[in-house]
Amino acid sequence: MIKLEPNKDLSLCSTLACPSTAQCYFELSYKDDIPFVVASTKELGLPLLVLGGGSNLVLTPKINSVVVRNTIKGIEQLSKTDKNVTLRVGAGENWHKFVTWCVAQNYSGLENLALIPGTMGAAPVQNIGAYGVEIATLVTQVNAYDLVEEKFICIPNEECQFRYRDSLFKDHEGRYVITSVELKLNRELKPNLSYGPLKILEQNEHLTVKHIYEAVIAIRTEKLPDPKVIPNAGSFFKNPILSTAQFKGVLELFPDLVHYPAGDQVKLAAGWLIDQAGLKGRVNDQGVGCYEKQALVVVNPKRANGDAILDWAETVKQRVFEHFGVHLEMEPRIWR
Repeated sequence: MIKLEPNKDLSLCSTLACPSTAQCYFELSYKDDIPFVVASTKELGLPLLVLGGGSNLVLTPKINSVVVRNTIKGIEQLSKTDKNVTLRVGAGENWHKFVTWCVAQNYSGLENLALIPGTMGAAPVQNIGAYGVEIATLVTQVNAYDLVEEKFICIPNEECQFRYRDSLFKDHEGRYVITSVELKLNRELKPNLSYGPLKILEQNEHLTVKHIYEAVIAIRTEKLPDPKVIPNAGSFFKNPILSTAQFKGVLELFPDLVHYPAGDQVKLAAGWLIDQAGLKGRVNDQGVGCYEKQALVVVNPKRANGDAILDWAETVKQRVFEHFGVHLEMEPRIWR
């Protein structure tokens, strides 16, 4: 029977390792338990927040909510052809372990997203992406419980409102409890080698899914700290997207500006902006700062609380704006 835990310590429930306590906590292993959790939450008169791997989250010291840790597991094959396979994956499955499983099956599509921390259920919320690939291109449907309508629903890709690091689920945090995600993967290798360091793989005449997977892991390991060693939430700021007119104005002042095409707009490299603003490797009195190898990553080696993380984030945003006139936006969600 699912049990409520009062005053739950959440310090081990996020990759930033911020000290935090939830007023109430449930561990959710089966989707059929959701109505019970919802009813219990109503009785308590508290908001409900769903926690996955905690890899994209800033926890402040006291969370005055019912926190539900989603641990729903399972990988189910829905269909299979010579070219594709469609899978239904439980929201509580570890993301990287699932990617590794897909590579072992020789399924292509997710290999560029290897070593991203977190769970399957969190992936569509953030529309996770890396090295030229976004999960939005692979999701066919998200299955969830709608807390407003109080019923299980199926949301097709076109209704998920996927955007750069954004989605319907992020826009309406607290409304949906994702139970599983359905994805369509390739059984034939369809490599995406658009990201600079991966281009060298184009020379490999016998390229496999595993080659790309291993290259991505090597890149991420070199650039990003292991959260188990140095607490962090990965890329902390979104890459700013500017109109062509805005971009030209900034480029005139900074000819070396690192940028990429983004449809009819231009995407800037947030890490480069932060580095040029002089914050790479810098930390505050509480040890919170920008990683010495990648300025985009905010690290928390002394396990300071979430308020200290947010203070540093404001420092970074202010410094970049003063230097470039460009606004940065945080990727992680904030729980209070």
